[in-house]
Amino acid sequence: MSKLAWLTERPVAHRGYHDMNKEVWENTLSAFSRAIEAGFAIECDLHYASDGVPVVFHDDDLQRVCNLPGEVRERTSAELGLLSIGGTKDKIPTLKHLLQLCDGKVPLVLELKGREGDDDGFAESVLEVLEGYRGHVALMSFDHWLLKDLKALESPYPVGLTAEGNKPETFFQHDEAMHLGLDFISYFFGHLPNPFITAQRQRGIPVITWTVRDEAARKHTFANADQMTFEGFDPRIAS
Repeated sequence: MSKLAWLTERPVAHRGYHDMNKEVWENTLSAFSRAIEAGFAIECDLHYASDGVPVVFHDDDLQRVCNLPGEVRERTSAELGLLSIGGTKDKIPTLKHLLQLCDGKVPLVLELKGREGDDDGFAESVLEVLEGYRGHVALMSFDHWLLKDLKALESPYPVGLTAEGNKPETFFQHDEAMHLGLDFISYFFGHLPNPFITAQRQRGIPVITWTVRDEAARKHTFANADQMTFEGFDPRIAS
């Protein structure tokens, strides 16, 4: 059995098992608790707060999720931890908060959201927070410089490429990233199948997809990849 079999054995809840930001919002401890209770792996996003602490948040700015102006990276983790998400009781958590909550119960797939020229220390800070964590963790990013940093730091966790595209020039860039010695790929389901992913799967590289929101996308995923990152439905219930 592959050492990465855990990555594909269960559906991955996109930004936690939220309800499309009605009552349970994305990337919150509430959404992560629901995923743990359901037994889903958790995908979530990491940004780098101004005090060098990784926080769980997707967007570069605070407007959509917190209804506030300004960049995430302009605030400390403590300041961000006071901000309500979607007007709920949930605040912006740090990576450490997520680890304390999850405690190895389900796998974590952490996507580092880079900002070119502003990521010094980001990969290292994530690895420092993870040190000693007993549970399955995978790290991934669209940003090749962060993947290089993780590999240069000899990440003890699997490192993967988050990607999309179905044109030869994109495949060339993805191939360049894979030459870093990456362990898995998270790819946009709508751009499958394609020659790049087919070749990687033939090499034994696990592929998960993003973001599956209906039965057609689920079927398409399992025809072309190994597991899905999903949101907006319960994959335990057959359609």
